[in-house]
Amino acid sequence: MIKLGFGEFQNLDSINDFYHLPFQLLSSGLERLMKCFICLGYYEIHNEYPDSKYLKKCGGRNGHDLNELKNNILYNYFKNREITALKIDEKFLKEDSDLKELIYLLSEFGKYARYHNLDIITSASKPSIDVKRLWEKYETDILLADPSLLEKLSDFEYQKEVHSYVTQFIISKLEKFVRGISRQFTIGQLGEKAQQFSSVYYDFILLKDEKIGTTDYRKHTTRFKQKEKNAYKRTTIDNINRKINPDIKFKKILKDDFVGDWPFYAEEVIIECRQKYWCTIEIDGIDYALNGSASDRYKLDSVIDAGMSIRGKSISPFINMALELNEK
Repeated sequence: MIKLGFGEFQNLDSINDFYHLPFQLLSSGLERLMKCFICLGYYEIHNEYPDSKYLKKCGGRNGHDLNELKNNILYNYFKNREITALKIDEKFLKEDSDLKELIYLLSEFGKYARYHNLDIITSASKPSIDVKRLWEKYETDILLADPSLLEKLSDFEYQKEVHSYVTQFIISKLEKFVRGISRQFTIGQLGEKAQQFSSVYYDFILLKDEKIGTTDYRKHTTRFKQKEKNAYKRTTIDNINRKINPDIKFKKILKDDFVGDWPFYAEEVIIECRQKYWCTIEIDGIDYALNGSASDRYKLDSVIDAGMSIRGKSISPFINMALELNEK
């Protein structure tokens, strides 16, 4: 459920802004993870599972408060065992302000805000908070904290990259949260029962720092599986035309020769700039749009949407290099 929530969150864009689905999946998934944790921790101490009354009490007044569940875990069951990785997990879970805000918003949605629209329609005397609006404000704050992102946001060519960055910033925080909780099942020695159930969260338990924020979870979603793919397989004629057409500039770039953070899964790519404006990229014989203009003109999937670039890594150097080919 958590992976599916991440995938649906990655599916959001300027056209699909239905936050309700990822909010619902993530709030429910995180609540289940933490309640499962508490049950297993309780079992290790008392040799029996807690009753429903105890479990509800752990979740605050209405039983669904994610921050209350997190605090219950931290102060009653979490053990760092003097292990560096677990100490880092503990500090992050207790002190990270971004995480606290995200957990608060997801918690409020899970408790009340899923009914916000109905509250408005029915003129409820105390309508629930508008989590979507607060979430969008949180995303805006991420942009405001980085002037370079704001500059890119005003340029159509880079808008997908900016959206991808904000999405991955948020997912990175939540991935670290899930990893921090899940590692207690194994490294934290929560108990024999917890060890037995740990395989459910192995992908998070084994998640390395350098992989945080780079996973494409969209493959788990029906929307992504059913989406029509608009990649173009190049032909021999295309390759000949690229060499003889003066309006097409191109360059092959190898990962080993690139200075910076390589953003693609492939080891080599070919960038193109067509008629000075439309930038594409060839990966394994397939053309993808590199900038927004090319996506619109040629009806190509962007290299980001197609999942050919590593989530959270910038492709803007390649857009810039493609546009600069016209100057040579």
